[in-house]
Amino acid sequence: MRHSNSGSQTSSTENRSGHLYAPEHNNGNFHTFAGRASLLVGSKWAFTTAILLIVFWGISGPYFHFSDTWQLVVNTATTIVTFLIVFLIQNTQNRDARAIQLKLDEIIHSLKHARNEMIQIEHLSDDDLEAISKNFEKIRAECERRTANRAAHTSK
Repeated sequence: MRHSNSGSQTSSTENRSGHLYAPEHNNGNFHTFAGRASLLVGSKWAFTTAILLIVFWGISGPYFHFSDTWQLVVNTATTIVTFLIVFLIQNTQNRDARAIQLKLDEIIHSLKHARNEMIQIEHLSDDDLEAISKNFEKIRAECERRTANRAAHTSK
């Protein structure tokens, strides 16, 4: 049975062909910065630069007599970079996860026999998700039972 989902589509707009789409929003400077920065820091050039900086730091050790300051420079730099990169990665992961969920929601919404109740189940409680999971385990077990029965009948 197909259920109407019009109440949950309030943030979407219908285009001329009747398809729902989310209106574009200006996500601000941080969104733009985070997207570009995550592309940059995830590139092979950023990795190569990091390797070269570490090699240069290691080679410079004898010049600075392997002092505490020499060690503190790399420790501080890596701590600050790691701290900042964590937020960029989390922002990118959140955006990607949200986009994937929306794509899955659209697929569920467009399939004739899909249950629209599955749209946005990621917002349910852990207990509700566990109940749904157990339901799918029962469905899987039933499918396996039917497959085994068919295999038994065809082998006779």
